[in-house]
Amino acid sequence: MRFSVLSILDKLYEAEAKEVILPGEDGEVCVMDFHEPFLCRLQKGWIKAKIENGKGEEEIYIKDGVARMAGNELTVLAEI
Repeated sequence: MRFSVLSILDKLYEAEAKEVILPGEDGEVCVMDFHEPFLCRLQKGWIKAKIENGKGEEEIYIKDGVARMAGNELTVLAEI
């Protein structure tokens, strides 16, 4: 899936990911390829993304945000 983290001013991160774990308000949310569409409020915590082709894992700390999954694209609008 295409995974992007955006702030108000800039694109902070973009990659192809196999799995992304988000810090949802009610607990962690695991998102994988072709997940059902959703809109989710995020709380402060770490976003953990497993990158395709064995490139490892990326971690991004956010203070607040919103995640949207649609059409195999996960977009996170975040304050860092």
